[in-house]
Amino acid sequence: MKPNIHPEYVECTVRCSCGNTFKTHSTKSEIVVELCNECHPFFTGQQKFVDTGGRVQRFADKFGGAAARVKEQEAAKKAAKAAAAAAAEEA
Repeated sequence: MKPNIHPEYVECTVRCSCGNTFKTHSTKSEIVVELCNECHPFFTGQQKFVDTGGRVQRFADKFGGAAARVKEQEAAKKAAKAAAAAAAEEA
């Protein structure tokens, strides 16, 4: 191998979002992961939902009230049609 072109291979600390930490070797001194062998459903046998950065919550905030708004719009359209029909009958 050529000298002075390869990165240093150092002891690395891996931190998981569940709080588990362990040591390994890598070219980086610290690695942060979302899932590890202590919390991954394959290894634990339990179903676990991982919500990265609150994406589900952001979606619910953005589109959660959409169903109520659609119902209000449909009710307004029905009321407008009923008013137009009543006005047509009177004329």
